[in-house]
Amino acid sequence: MDRAITRRDVLHGLALAGAGALTGAGGLLPLQALAAEAATTSTTSGDYPPEWTGLRGSTTGTFENAHALRDGKSWSDAQDTGEEYDLVVVGSGISGLAAAYFYRAQTSPNARILILDNHDDFGGHARRNEFHLGGRLHLLNGGTFEIDSPYPYSSVAAGLLRDLGIDVEALLKKAPNPKFFDVSENRTAMFFDRETFGADKLIKGRGGKSWEYQLRDAPLNAHARADIVRLADSKTDYLAGMPMEQKRRVLSSTSYRDFLGNYAKVDPQVLQVFDSLTKGYWGVGIDAVSALDVWGLYGERARGMQHLGLVAGDTTHMGFSPAGYSSTGGSTRYHFPDGNATIARALVRSLVPNIAAPGSVDQMVSTRFDYSQLDQADAPVRVRLRSTVIRARNVDAARPQDARVAVDYVRGDKAMRVRARNCVLACYNMIIPYLCPELPPSQKEALHELVKTPLLYTSVAIRNARAFDRIGVSHIDSPGLYHTTTLLNPYMAIGPYRGPKSPDDPTLVHMQRTPCKAGLSEKDQNRAGRMELLATSFETMERSIRDQLARMLGPGGFDPARDITAITVNRWAHGYAPEFNPLFEPELPAEKQAHVIGRTRFGRISIANSDSGGGAYTDVAIDQGHRAIGEILGNAPV
Repeated sequence: MDRAITRRDVLHGLALAGAGALTGAGGLLPLQALAAEAATTSTTSGDYPPEWTGLRGSTTGTFENAHALRDGKSWSDAQDTGEEYDLVVVGSGISGLAAAYFYRAQTSPNARILILDNHDDFGGHARRNEFHLGGRLHLLNGGTFEIDSPYPYSSVAAGLLRDLGIDVEALLKKAPNPKFFDVSENRTAMFFDRETFGADKLIKGRGGKSWEYQLRDAPLNAHARADIVRLADSKTDYLAGMPMEQKRRVLSSTSYRDFLGNYAKVDPQVLQVFDSLTKGYWGVGIDAVSALDVWGLYGERARGMQHLGLVAGDTTHMGFSPAGYSSTGGSTRYHFPDGNATIARALVRSLVPNIAAPGSVDQMVSTRFDYSQLDQADAPVRVRLRSTVIRARNVDAARPQDARVAVDYVRGDKAMRVRARNCVLACYNMIIPYLCPELPPSQKEALHELVKTPLLYTSVAIRNARAFDRIGVSHIDSPGLYHTTTLLNPYMAIGPYRGPKSPDDPTLVHMQRTPCKAGLSEKDQNRAGRMELLATSFETMERSIRDQLARMLGPGGFDPARDITAITVNRWAHGYAPEFNPLFEPELPAEKQAHVIGRTRFGRISIANSDSGGGAYTDVAIDQGHRAIGEILGNAPV
C-alpha cells in the first residue's frame, strides 16, 4: 500500500528555482462523492503496469473496499484458501518489501512469505512510468524521486542498499547525476497567470541582470516589485532587538507567510508569488509552514531571513540544515531515471528472482520485469497485487507457538483468508484501526492522527523539447495554476539507459500538484486536498495539463494537440508520511508521539511504513521495516 515519498522527491528545489528566479479519525472521502472518478487507465501494453498511461496510483479499484471498511462494511464470508505462511506483509512499498527481505535474511531463504497490496503495481509510491518514444525507453518517477535524507542512512538502510548492489558513490563516479536542483538564472522561470496576477506572463531568471530589470515586465504592482527587490538585496534584520533564542521561538511559531506579511511587511502580491515555495516539500503553502523550517531548508535563500543571525541547524523540523543536508552529514543524494522505483525493483528481484534476469542494478534500470512471476504457487515469496486487506486478527492457540494471524483480503469481488505465524502491516497507518478493531483506543486514536499529504505527479510525453529550448527554460514555477512545478526531464545515463540529448528528440515532462486549502491546519489542508484529488476526473486533469503547457510554452511554438503524445497522472491521495509541524502541534517526548504510540506491536501483528517512523524518507521506511521484523524475531530495534 505505502512507502515513503521523500519530501525532496517532489523537487523542492524547483519550487525554489521558480521563486528563486524572482526572489533569488481518517478524513477519507465518502463513497457517494466518487461519482466524478473516471476509470481511464490505459492497459494497451498488456499486463505490464509501468507502461500504463492515463490515471495511475490511487485509481478506481484501489480504495473503494478500504473506504467501505471505514464506513462500516464487513465481510463475513471470507473464503479460507488454506494457505499458511511464515509471514504475511500488508503493503508492497519499500517498507513492506524491506520487511520481507529482512525476515528472510534472518530466518531462512525458504521462508514462506506473502505480500499483499491493493494496487496493480508494487513499490507503493516508489513507482515508475515507462514510455517508448522514438524507439527509445524513457523513464520518469511516478513517485519517490531520489535517495535522500536529512541524516546519514543508518547502518541498516545503507546495508540494505549495499546488499542490493546499489553503491551510490560508485554510481555517481560512473555518471554524475544531472543538476536537478540547479537554480541557474538562465534556465528557470516563473509563470504569472491571468487568473491570479491579471495577465499571462513568463518571466525568466535574471541572467545577471538587476532585480529591477528582471521584474520590469512582471504583472505586479510597483509596491510588490519593490518588495521583492528589498527581500532579495536588503540587509535588514526584521526581528532586530530580539535575543537569538526569542527569534527562534518566534520563527518556530510563525508561518513564513505571516513573517513576510507581519514582520517584513510585504505587499499581498508578494505572498502570492511566494505561496508555492513550500508546496513541493511539505505539500502545503507558506501559510502552514513555520518560518524557521523555511530557513532550515533554504538557508540564505529564504528571502527576508538572510540577516536574522540564524546559523546552520536552526530549524524545528527533522534537523534540516540550510540549503541542503551535507553540512550536517545528511545522506548522499542519488536519482535513478525512475526515482526510487529502482530500489523497489531491486528488492522484488531479490525476493522473486524469476521476475528478471540477474545483473547489476544499472543494467536492471532498463530491464522489463515479468509480472506473471510475482505470485507463483511454488515460490517461497509471493507478491499478490489487486488485493485489499480488510482484516488482520490474532488467533490464539493452546500452545503459544501455534498462535496465528488470520488476514482477510478482497480480490475482485471475493473475500479471501490466509494465515501466518506473523504479520507486518506496512500499509497506511491510519487504516490500521479498521483492520484491527481490537486495538486499544489510545493506539487507534494515535493512528488516526497520521494524516498523509496528497500529491499529484504527472508525466507528459512530448514530441520534442523545441519549445523549452526556444524559450530557454528547463523548469517553471507557476504558483497560480493547477500544477505548480513543471520540469523538463534532464539527460541521464546509467547502464544501457540513455536519455535524449537533443531538443529535437521526444522527451518527458514532469509536472506536480500538491492540493491544499489555505487557512486551515496542515492536516485539515491534507484532508481537503485528498477529497479534491479523489473527486477530480482524469479528463479535468488532462484539460488543465494541456491548457497550462499551451499557455506557458506557446511563445516557443508548443501546440498541445500536436506535441503531447501521452499523459500519465500519478494520483497519491495518501502521499507524504506525516511529520511534526510546530505551528499546529505541541512538542512531545518520543513516547507520547502519535507515530510511536501507533506502531506498538499487537500480538503477532507488527507495524511498519514511513508513517511509523515520523519521517517521509526512504531510509525511514527501510528502518521501520527492520524494526518490525526485529520485534517479531526478538532482535533489538534500529
